[in-house]
Amino acid sequence: MLITMGLPIFYLELCLGQYTAFGPIKSFSRMAPAFHGVGYSTLVVIALVIIYYMVIVAWTLFYTFASFLPRLAWAYCDNDFNTKYCYSGLDDINCQKSNTMFFNKTCMTFDDVCMGFFNSSKGNSTGCFKNDGGFQLFTSLYTRILSSEEYYSDYVLGIRGATWENFGSIRWEVFGCLTLAWVICCLCLIRGVQSVGKIVYFTALFPYVILIALLIRGVTLGEGATDGILWYITPDWSTLKNAKVWGDAASQIFYSLGISCGSLITLSSYSKFNNNCHRDAIFVSITNLFTSVFAGFVIFSVLGFLAQQMHMPINKVVQSGPGLAFIAYPEAVARMPLPNLWAVLFFFMLFVLGLGSQFAGVQAINTAILDKWPNLRKREGFVIIGICIVCWLLAIPMVYGGGIYMFTLMDWNTASWAILLIGVAEVVEASWCYGCNKFLDNVAEMGMHFSRFFHGYWWLSWVVLAPLTCLGIFIYQTSTYTVATYGSYKFPKWADAIGILIGLSTLAPMPIFFVIKLWQAKNYRSLFQPSPLWGPATKRNAPDDDSDNTAVVNPAYDNSSDKA
Repeated sequence: MLITMGLPIFYLELCLGQYTAFGPIKSFSRMAPAFHGVGYSTLVVIALVIIYYMVIVAWTLFYTFASFLPRLAWAYCDNDFNTKYCYSGLDDINCQKSNTMFFNKTCMTFDDVCMGFFNSSKGNSTGCFKNDGGFQLFTSLYTRILSSEEYYSDYVLGIRGATWENFGSIRWEVFGCLTLAWVICCLCLIRGVQSVGKIVYFTALFPYVILIALLIRGVTLGEGATDGILWYITPDWSTLKNAKVWGDAASQIFYSLGISCGSLITLSSYSKFNNNCHRDAIFVSITNLFTSVFAGFVIFSVLGFLAQQMHMPINKVVQSGPGLAFIAYPEAVARMPLPNLWAVLFFFMLFVLGLGSQFAGVQAINTAILDKWPNLRKREGFVIIGICIVCWLLAIPMVYGGGIYMFTLMDWNTASWAILLIGVAEVVEASWCYGCNKFLDNVAEMGMHFSRFFHGYWWLSWVVLAPLTCLGIFIYQTSTYTVATYGSYKFPKWADAIGILIGLSTLAPMPIFFVIKLWQAKNYRSLFQPSPLWGPATKRNAPDDDSDNTAVVNPAYDNSSDKA
């Protein structure tokens, strides 16, 4: 997926932003007016993503603050919100010292527990002996809910009893963390993209330091850590026959590289015209791949340790989505020596990573606004504040008890199936409509010249591989589409309809603006040809097609100096 789809679209967006020195709206509309809505579609995607993604950042802040408390509350079952099904590994270890087991939030003898299930049975540390001579494990006799899971669901989210119809009350602690996260993001961005570049050195490099520290801690946890790593790197080739695996890989590439959401074009618009973004694209893509693989070693070394502690197979411990970061990993950290230290490092790392991702999204929206109304450039700080306030307000429903349902609905439908069509539109516009050879000539204007191999690779990828791969995955995902769910809770049909509308909203600008341009056009062929305003950033004197103002080159771009 990286070779056939991810890298080609990634590089195409870098080239487009650098060549025009504009954000996605003007870049796509000037290349071919018929595709005017593509830029708006990317911004709808990134706007929706930064709204719900900051909620995750708020959770990481919540856990970071909680990690400073002397006692990690998620490791125990004596909290007010815990149920009788709560299972604490640490409490169970303490019970085992007196030859008992942790059951119903207290220490009970094996025989007493088995008596409750089979009336006259005896048991040991793993299960009960039945009267008929059979044996049954405790894990199959009763429901065990990890203390970290109850902490996440019932305390952090406050989800207990909440439904779409009864949304519950606001979680003020999470609301405070959400507010603080947006304030920090705003302060980092308010002085412009140049100051962000300095901050990103920290947000990009610090997580590697923490990952290395966590890997060293993980591999030194014992035999279980080795089992976890072996489970991680041992291939199961039969999964390649499952189309869902390929769909998941495509979604991962889109999300991790940030393609088709406007942020890459925005960031590259601040580069020098002759910057070697070909080198950047390959370096970033390979680094991204390496980081994903490396992070897997960190995670699965700890999950292997946790599986051994809980006497469970690794594939039963692993949970996808937020559960991995906020349930499985906190559970494992609680069983490590110096648990508070590793908890603080892990969750602060997640906070830094999440905040760094938000920078690009907010900057993409900011650049689009400034491109549309250049007179606002002198008040860019107020534009940033306005974006942050609006996104903060729209995210508030997701910090209510039922907010996780809204979060799931947005995550399920935003950067998933619909974004693949946006990727198709991008490569089709550049390679089929504008012309791949012409686009490669534009790349050469920026000083990037390719060997025969790379020239053939980019041409083949942009013309054939990327659009067909995106289209194939899109057809598969839509044909197997299932409505959003959270755990065992099924959403009402009206909520499912809203979810589908969220996905369609990211595509809506493309047909809407196509119809508008079609209505305005005197010559239909001109819709699929570059507008008179299309050209490199070094030759920009024509009036803006979207307003009465003169087109303004991105202020960070300066062809006569190295300041960018």
